[in-house]
Amino acid sequence: MEDKLSKFERIAKRRTEETVKKIRLIGNLSNRNNYEYTEEHLDRIFAALENELKAARRKFQGHTSSPDFQMSFDRQARKKTS
Repeated sequence: MEDKLSKFERIAKRRTEETVKKIRLIGNLSNRNNYEYTEEHLDRIFAALENELKAARRKFQGHTSSPDFQMSFDRQARKKTS
């Protein structure tokens, strides 16, 4: 039977590696030959990532709740204000 530390290390390694791969995929969106984006897009993406990292760290410090997350670029609202 696997002890708690070994289980933590096994799962943390896998989840961290998967997360790093996903972050690198976000970085691939920087290719202007394939994508168009604004500073607002970048601000929203990186604010979301930074907030989630902070929330994850807080959980390790004993805080149990995390706000729900939803990403949106809401193009309709932008069209109305333009």
